[in-house]
Amino acid sequence: MKSSFLMRLGLAGTLLLSATACEKDLLDQPNPNLPLVELSWKTSDDAVKGSTACYAGLQGLGMYRRWLNFAFDLRDDTGFSQSPWGELADFTKFVQSNYDFEVSSNIWRDHYRTIFRCNQVLDRVPTIQGMDATLQKRVLAEARFLRALSYFNLVSLYGKVPLVLQYSTELNQTFPQGTEAQVWDQVISDLQAAQPDLPLRYTGADVGRATRGAATTLLGKVYMQNKRWADAQAQFAQVINSGVYTIENVPFTSNFRHTSENNPESIFEVQFSDEKKGGNDAGNGPDATSSQGGQRSQFWGIPGTPERGAVPGIPGAGFGDGEVRPWVVREFLQEPAANGQRDPRLAATVFYNRFDQTQFPTTLPVDADTLVYGTGFVTRYKADARNLGRVYWRKYATDYYRTFEDFDSPINQRVLRFADVLLQQAEALNEQGQTAAAVPLINRVRQRAGLAALTANFTRESLRMQIMHERITELTGEGVRWFDLQRWGLVDNQATVDQLKARDPDFTNFRVGRSRLLPILQSEVDLNKLAQNENW
Repeated sequence: MKSSFLMRLGLAGTLLLSATACEKDLLDQPNPNLPLVELSWKTSDDAVKGSTACYAGLQGLGMYRRWLNFAFDLRDDTGFSQSPWGELADFTKFVQSNYDFEVSSNIWRDHYRTIFRCNQVLDRVPTIQGMDATLQKRVLAEARFLRALSYFNLVSLYGKVPLVLQYSTELNQTFPQGTEAQVWDQVISDLQAAQPDLPLRYTGADVGRATRGAATTLLGKVYMQNKRWADAQAQFAQVINSGVYTIENVPFTSNFRHTSENNPESIFEVQFSDEKKGGNDAGNGPDATSSQGGQRSQFWGIPGTPERGAVPGIPGAGFGDGEVRPWVVREFLQEPAANGQRDPRLAATVFYNRFDQTQFPTTLPVDADTLVYGTGFVTRYKADARNLGRVYWRKYATDYYRTFEDFDSPINQRVLRFADVLLQQAEALNEQGQTAAAVPLINRVRQRAGLAALTANFTRESLRMQIMHERITELTGEGVRWFDLQRWGLVDNQATVDQLKARDPDFTNFRVGRSRLLPILQSEVDLNKLAQNENW
């Protein structure tokens, strides 16, 4: 099923029904390899291919393939970078002198490329005559969902971004720059329009497309970011009561492996495959020449090549460009599992030296040394004190089935999963004073992990702190922490930024009123006359 959908994603670049017609030669013959827009968008098949091209946008370098991982997980207080590429490391430390820096430029480009494709679908599909009405509505709803997801990321990273809501091939056309409130309103509008026309489930080759649950979950998350607690609660309740999703009987590690993708906990994930490898940094184009693998594990994998600090004779892994702050490990060690052992999610989340009582003091028993690409972490780095003291990401690592990383991981990236819904619903209820009703939702997540159920009588404030803890142990490294910091107001004043700085020194560079958002690309400011973000 995955292969079939991905095959169509791979073909998407050549089936985009491109925005620009080719130049005609002296014989006035169109290039047969670039079909003209007016000669396309004639059949249901054209519509589905156009929709598939929108999904292919999510595989872009500036989206889930590579750079969004840096923008979200390494700029929050759980991750950081010591990359030898200084400009990349600075990007994660709130230092950016080049506003057109490659990472930010790729993020902007690939999100707007996806938006362009969605706009083309929304413009052209309604013109197809004789198309099945239900399929037509579904394809349009998918485009609205993917456009909403793109703007959800953009507004969270850049704030007031241009609202491009119509298909156009006019190169000189400019679009209005929305306020943050206007962009959020557009995301809400797209998701509300998409919900009724998306199915609850797919079967066969269509598994992986956006469902009603995906639109409803994302809408709930939008409301959460805007502190519309009751609205968020209503959306999450629909997802919880739909009967489609569960975490019971779904192992925690199933969410980060290619052997258990699109499982009953998964609500929406970006489909990746290693069937067409690009090799090193090749195959990163926006068309059918592109490979379709994720690259997070290559960039964040523990050092494993001689030029990046490997131990000779031990199988290679990754670049080590993304690491985990030690306080995250200590957060897991605050309480035992119900059997008296360490929280099993810790070993599934990070690679670390479990014998290190200096960084990680605990009375909990030492669990088995996690295999790291064929050998134990301590064995691998026993003669390498620097790496032995570091903490690396294990989520999305491919160590469970091979001894190396490369630029084409087959592991789908989970964008929306049910455990997050349960915890956010608990937060929405608690913020409305329904504290007792929130606790059973948290307990579903805890009990899946093998932890004892919460039984204390919580106040709203004490449960708020508990939820913060639960979100670390369940969701660290999944691109949600940056949204949490924004929602909780922890990046809005110097007192809370100082708290973040105490566990993440990179926040020394964080300037209140500036660093919450990235600078808008200088080229966009100059060419499209956009207003730069405050204090940049």
